[in-house]
Amino acid sequence: MAVEQPLPASAATPGDQTRIHNIGYRNYDGPRLGRSYATRSLYSQSLRGAYGLGRSVKSKVLPMLLFVVMCVPAAIMVAVAVATKARDLPVDYTRYAIIMQAVISLYVASQAPQSVSRDLRFKTVPLYFSRPIETADYVRAKYAALASALFVLTAAPLIVLYVGALLAKLDFADQTKGFAQGLVSVALLSLLFAGIGLVIASVTPRRGFGIAAVIAVLTISYGAVSTLQAIADAQNSTGAIPWIGLFSPVTLIDGVQSAFLGASSAFPGAAGPGSGEGAVYVLVVLGLIAASYGLLLRRYKKVGL
Repeated sequence: MAVEQPLPASAATPGDQTRIHNIGYRNYDGPRLGRSYATRSLYSQSLRGAYGLGRSVKSKVLPMLLFVVMCVPAAIMVAVAVATKARDLPVDYTRYAIIMQAVISLYVASQAPQSVSRDLRFKTVPLYFSRPIETADYVRAKYAALASALFVLTAAPLIVLYVGALLAKLDFADQTKGFAQGLVSVALLSLLFAGIGLVIASVTPRRGFGIAAVIAVLTISYGAVSTLQAIADAQNSTGAIPWIGLFSPVTLIDGVQSAFLGASSAFPGAAGPGSGEGAVYVLVVLGLIAASYGLLLRRYKKVGL
């Protein structure tokens, strides 16, 4: 039987070393989840990122610290109410977020730029739009994620207060009503603050600039409005106090809840808006939320080009 002899090494050519392996090509035949799945994934990842989950330990420190700072005063109030057998909580549910508005503003200032400025800085927004996702999907996911994170931040201490009130055997009906009113209030606050924060942060890819701008808008507006209200109160111009409150996000929420949610107003002299003025507050809050969403859509239609 003849045996084929291998070619000597000197006779081999580079072409002789080449092999083509036909492994076949298979089309993807699995489920195609589409836009809704991509939007939900972006929402869940953005929500997790708002608390540093799935990121480095350094990214978790500030949001978790702010969450603890929001809840600790509520826990202390509950402990005092239980120990002293008080007949009511020291603070109304609707007042808690207003008292802690500095912490809420700091959280928005830190997380709104984290949510959108990084995408702008590293130019990853067009990559999102190369998948089955559109501008409106991206905006809705980011807006809903930050609003949800804010709702968690502001509703958690209310839950602590409510559970503590039930443990202290306070009136169930009154506490449930106050708790529900508080949840409505912080839901509006979350939507309003998230929209304002994202609009400001989406203007610049620099996270530091975004943080400074958000803090400036939220704190300076509140300080200016509070000062003008105090001046109006000192001059006995109490009728002007509710209208001045239209120019700050914090006082807008305060006016809505004092007009329709049975909350005591934090305005000077407790000169909160009446029903007619309260309707204007509601329209302004809803208008700002809608305007924030519209501005984000307009912004990202340009960014995605």
